[in-house]
Formats: sequence, C-alpha cells, structure tokens
Amino acid sequence: MIETTHATGMKVEEKLFQNRYLVDAGRPHIKVLPHDKPSKALLALTHACPAGCYAENERGQVEITADGCMECGTCRIMTAKTGEIEWNYPRGGFGILYKFG
Repeated sequence: MIETTHATGMKVEEKLFQNRYLVDAGRPHIKVLPHDKPSKALLALTHACPAGCYAENERGQVEITADGCMECGTCRIMTAKTGEIEWNYPRGGFGILYKFG
C-alpha cells in the first residue's frame, strides 16, 4: 500500500481511520452476483477497492465484505458493463460515517 502524507503531516491511512462504519447486520448494501468465473473487471476490484472489501476465495470467485465500504462507487464504475455486482446505498443511519478535520 502506498503511504501518502498530507500537508498536516498526517498519513491518509490515519485520516481514514478516523471515519466510522455502522454495520447493518444481515443487510449488506453491495452483493456480488453468483458467477463461475469472474470478469477481469471484477477481479481487478480485489486490488482497486480503496477499502479492500473485495477478495478472491479459494474457488477463484470474488467475494465482498461490505463492512468498511467507503461508498466511493469504484466497484459500480468498474463493473458497470459486466453487471456482476448489485449496489445500493445503505439504509439511513448505516454505512460510512465520515469525520472531517
């Protein structure tokens, strides 16, 4: 992972750690649709997701752990043509809680 320091002297990782995530247990807002072989776009998410939510399992399929998702939309954009994920905003009060400053 590349470490970047802001003018404040604080690393990006330290700033992101200040954010909080309220998990909506049993109701993930992102689902990877069933697939036998993931597309290149879906596989790329295992590296491109800034929150590290996507991983390849031992069967070669891509899975998501939506806890910690920053709701940035990277996965929506990367899989727009393949339709391999189902993405919705979390219910009100759940998901990422950004802390600025």
